[in-house]
Parts: sequence; structure tokens; C-alpha cells
Amino acid sequence: MAAPLIQLNDIALTFGGAALLDGVDISVGAGERICLVGRNGSGKSTLLKIAAGLVEPDRGRRFVQPGALVRYLAQEPDLSGHATTLDYVEAGLADSGDVHLARMLLDEVGLDGASDPMQLSGGEARRAALAHALASEPEILLLDEPTNHLDLPTIEWLERRLQQSRAAMVIISHDRRFLETLSRITVWLDRGRARRVELPFGKFEAWRDQELADEETQLHKLDRKIVAEEHWVHGGVTGRRKRNVRRMAELSKMRQARRDHRGVQGNASLSVAEAETSSALVLEAKGVSKSYDDRAIVRDFSLRLMRGDRLGIVGPNGSGKTTLISLLTGTLAPDAGEIRMGANVQMAALDQGRESLDPSWTLSEALTRGSGETVSIGGERKHVIAYMKDFLFAPEQRLTPISALSGGERGRLMLARALATPSNLLVLDEPTNDLDLETLDVLEEVLAEYKGTVLLISHDRDFLDRVVTSVIVPEGDGLWTEYPGGYADMLAQRGSDLARKQAAEKGTSLPSQPKEKPTAAEAQPARRRLSFKDKHALETLPGEIAALEAKQAALAKTLDAPDLFTRDRATFSKVSDELTEVQAALAAAEERWLELEILRSEIEG
Repeated sequence: MAAPLIQLNDIALTFGGAALLDGVDISVGAGERICLVGRNGSGKSTLLKIAAGLVEPDRGRRFVQPGALVRYLAQEPDLSGHATTLDYVEAGLADSGDVHLARMLLDEVGLDGASDPMQLSGGEARRAALAHALASEPEILLLDEPTNHLDLPTIEWLERRLQQSRAAMVIISHDRRFLETLSRITVWLDRGRARRVELPFGKFEAWRDQELADEETQLHKLDRKIVAEEHWVHGGVTGRRKRNVRRMAELSKMRQARRDHRGVQGNASLSVAEAETSSALVLEAKGVSKSYDDRAIVRDFSLRLMRGDRLGIVGPNGSGKTTLISLLTGTLAPDAGEIRMGANVQMAALDQGRESLDPSWTLSEALTRGSGETVSIGGERKHVIAYMKDFLFAPEQRLTPISALSGGERGRLMLARALATPSNLLVLDEPTNDLDLETLDVLEEVLAEYKGTVLLISHDRDFLDRVVTSVIVPEGDGLWTEYPGGYADMLAQRGSDLARKQAAEKGTSLPSQPKEKPTAAEAQPARRRLSFKDKHALETLPGEIAALEAKQAALAKTLDAPDLFTRDRATFSKVSDELTEVQAALAAAEERWLELEILRSEIEG
């Protein structure tokens, strides 16, 4: 077996309280594509910094194969100390690096090498940092949230570039589709320990869920055994002159194991404060146009948004997504055309830039908006600490200033503020930024149950596929087209992804697909996944069907009474109508269950 390019042994690190990392082992071999997953705060970024040699652990050893070049992409790249963006990217070249490659990468990510790197936007800085990391063609790439602040065309470009690379990779990302495309191995960081699973991310979550279910079963068995042994201690020992020392020692060990067990961090408990139902027509746009400096952002755009629609807006950065959504919601006036809102529309919005947050506020002030100790959710009052716990904040964070929160914590805070506002129209601009995968699952479930209408800007393809009912895409020169279905459906109808379409319009090229034969995992298309709503339906429908069958039998028995029609015609008519309704509901439930069972069988395949 070849020696690993990079290896971490018995890594431990504690920042007060429970150990963040406790005896972590991880190795990366040549060409391996590893995704590092775990809850927010589990230590993924810290472990990656240790692997990059930027953080010294309390205990453990780091080994890097002599001569192996390591490149690390931080969540917040530091571009200081360089006069131009080209200088910064060239600084990433190896000693024998090709300066032409640096220029080519800058061109591919759409950046001007003469720009001041300190004046770049968040997305531009991320693209420059990617070019810096890739320019040297390293043996090892350590990528911490590489898709953050990137638009879809750049994400698609990056996927191709990394597929073409021969480098070993360790990737942290909340973008499911990105991980499913690139990963071959999963390392799960959970409660201070790392577990390596020889599965790509697409198959990891099912394995993890089974592991957690097995752990819960074992914990339940341990609790029952402790109870049984304690009964023996209090009942059996008193009748003996001599205690069974071995049995008492075993009970002590079981109690200690139960005390030492670190429970799995719970999921966020998200809910939406819903307002009264809006009219069937939520908004209508007719011939709307908007331009800036003779550049058409939106041209002759029309749309009818109906109650219950989930509309996704996608496109490159700078294409006008936020402008379009501002026009539709009435916060920006069009140059031409008309936008009409429906009756009783109440809107709640989440802004991408977190601009409504005052850095000087405490967490409690941001949630209560400075109005005491409670939060109003759909007309009901809830103590701020209880509401904080719903979004995975610890009670001691109540007085933490906003400026001290991490990106993921700010994302959860903005969601908490937006979802507490009574609404029947949710406007979400990049809601998935900095959220962990488990919180994304819960957010998806909440939106599936939301009875109102959703306007969503997102670069997360998997999230779009699982949430939206139609997608709006820019076609150039201010034209926007609506496609029914999710992101994958849009690609199938459009005939090309956003990156290739954009490259064709610019006359530039994209990295070709890897020439080597794809693996079985690469050759298979991404499978559709059951949503939380689908899973819940599969679990509850059998019970509902059984209840409907019982009700149907009872109603039929009532109607079987030979003299019911002549004795009580009103009751006969009422029971007959009810039986018809129950039979229709039963048929619909059985049909839905059958559809979901077929879908599950296809997915599990």
C-alpha cells in the first residue's frame, strides 16, 4: 500500500468544555477525493487548518509526504500584501510554475489581473483564491467551502476543473450536488471523533442515519440494563452477607459509559409564522423593464405568481437576480411595465448580505428587536432563550454581539428573524449560505409545509430541485425565461448548463471533461432523493389508510341496516355522502402511497 500524502494521528484540541477534536486520525492518499462532513461547530474547518499546518493541536502528529505540495483554500481568503490580482494568483505558483496558467485561470473565472485584490467583492475574492490554489497544480487540495459566494456558472466550472485535476482533495461543503459529484470517500466528524467511510457522499447519509439509529438502540439497551442492575443492587444485595464485587464493578462501568456518552446535537426546530391566506393571485408582472446606464437588466418581463408557487431565480452574479426580485416585491420601481400585488399579501424577507443586522446588537436584541424578553411568532409569545434553542443557540450566547457570530450562526439568526414574521409570501435571497446540511434539510421540510408562496434566489442546485416548482433564468440582454420544475428540469429543457451557455455567449472555453474513463459512481446520474415530506408520508400513510378502511367498514355497516332509508332518510343521506368522501380519500391515499413506494424502490434500486 502506498504511503499517504498527508496523515494526522491522534489529533486532540480543546477550546474549553468538551474536546472539539479527541483522538482524530485521518489519512489522504494520492488521488483520493474525500469530503469532510459534520455539524456546524464539529471542528471541520479547524481540522482542515491542522492538516494545512496553520493550527497546532494540543496533541497528535501531522505528517506530509516530503516534496508533496499542499494548497489550502480558507473560508475567508486573505488577499492582502499583493498589488494586483495577478500578483496574488502568481504567488500560488510552484517554483517551476507556468505564469501562463495563472493568467488562463484568471480569465476562466472572469477576473482582471490588474485589479486591486483588496477591492474585490466576496465572490470575486473567492474566485481569485481558487485560481491561486489551482495555479500550482498541487498534489493535495484542502478546500473549505469552495462554493461559498460563487454563482452557478462558476460552481459548474469548478466541478469540471476539479474532476480534471489529479490532486488528492479534502472538501468541506454544504453543497450536496457538489459533494455528490466529486467525493469518493466520506470522513464523518462527529462528537470529536472522525470516522472514515469508503462511500461517496451520495450514499453516506443513508449509512449515517442507520448508524445513529443503531446507536440509539444500543443506548436504550444500556439504559435498561442499568435499571435492571440497580434493581438487583437495591433488592438482591441486602439479602446477602457478601456483595458480588464483580457485578458492582460492571454496574459502575455502565453508569460511567452512560455519563460519558455525548449525545448527537439536535436539529434546528424551524417553523414559519404564517399570516392569513392571500388571494389566489399573489402578484402579476406585465411588460416590466429596468436598465442601469443603458444596460438592460430586465426587459419586457411578464409573470403570474399564484398562491403556493415556489419560484427559484438563478443566474450568474451580476445578472440581475436581486434587481428582479426587488421589482417583483415592489421595493424597486420599474422603468416600464406594471406590477400588481394580490390581496392580503404579507411578505417576510431574508436578505443575502445580512444588511438588516446591526453588529452592535446582542443575539437577544436581534431576535426580540429590542422589545423585551420574548419573541412573537404568529401572534404567540415565546421566551427568547427557548426560541434561541430552536435555532441551535446556547443560552449563554444570549448577550453575544452579532459581530462575534460565525457565518453559520448569522445565517441561522437571519432565518430566525425572517420566519418569526407573519407572512404568506417568503422572499429568500441565498438562505442556504453558511448553513450545515442538517439545517438545510429542516429548512426544506419547513418550506414544503409552508402554505404560502416562496420567491427564492439560490446557487444550491440540490436545494432548488427539492423546493421550487419553477425556475427563472437570464438569457442575456435583460431577457428572463421561466422553466417548470427544478434546476435539473431547467437544464433538461434548456439544453446546456449555465456555465457552458455563458461561455458560448462570451466566446470563451471551459475545461474539458476528464479523459480518463469515469468510475461507476461518476457514470451514474444523480438520483432523486425523497424529501422530508415524502418520507413522512411513507411513514404515516399506512396508518391513515387503515383508519380510512375502518371508517369505511363502519359506515357501510350502518348503511346495511335494512330499514335505515325508510326510518331515517336524513341519516341515510348523510352517511352515504360521508362514505363517498371516505372512499375518495382512501383511493387517493392508496394511490399516493403506491407512487411513493415505487419512487423509493427506484431510488434504492
